[in-house]
Amino acid sequence: MEEILQNTLEGAADRALSPPGDADGMVFLLIASLGLVMALVYVPIRLFLTITARSRRLRLLQQIRRLRESLGKPLNPPAAPEAAEESAGQPAP
Repeated sequence: MEEILQNTLEGAADRALSPPGDADGMVFLLIASLGLVMALVYVPIRLFLTITARSRRLRLLQQIRRLRESLGKPLNPPAAPEAAEESAGQPAP
C-alpha cells in the first residue's frame, strides 16, 4: 500500500515539476480568451441595463411627484362666499 502511494506521489511530483507542454499553454490561452470575451460582452450590457434602470426609476419618481402634487390640489376649487350665498336662495334649473 505504501509503495503504491509512494509511486503515485513521485509520478505527480514529476508531472508538476516538468515544464508545461503545448497543450497546457493552449488550454490556458483558451480559458483566458473565453474570460476576455465574457468580460467584453458583460460590461457593455451591464452599463446599458444600469443606465436604463436609472432613467426608468427617475421617470417613475417624477410621475409619482406629479401625481402627489395633483392630488394635493382640490379638483373643484370652492366658490367664493358671495356666489355661494346667491345660489343658495335660487332653485336649481
